[in-house]
Amino acid sequence: MKTLKLSVGVLALIVLSACAQMNASLIAPTGIANNDHEALVNYYETVADEARSNLQKNKRILEAYEARPYYYGRRGLDLQSHTSANIRAHEKTLQESLRFAEIHRRMATKQSSDPISKAKVKPDL
Repeated sequence: MKTLKLSVGVLALIVLSACAQMNASLIAPTGIANNDHEALVNYYETVADEARSNLQKNKRILEAYEARPYYYGRRGLDLQSHTSANIRAHEKTLQESLRFAEIHRRMATKQSSDPISKAKVKPDL
């Protein structure tokens, strides 16, 4: 009986770990070439705009929780701490995406002013 419970537990753990959502990384967006810095700037600015929007929304929610904590009963403190954690996560995402956008903006400027990248290649016939 113990081995059955153990095997069911291990199987459940395997299934849950296989179905778990992978952490989306800001570092490696999919579908954009590594040397297309203008597209990467647009991508990171879009991520920053979404994070800014979510940050403002969560700040309004936190203000509502703090203004009337008696509306939310026992769960009020949990909701406040959860919203505060979301705010910290969105602030971190916003800072990282703006930093990456600035890095790729500099790289795009350097790439466009580099004479080697402007050189035209004549194929040998």
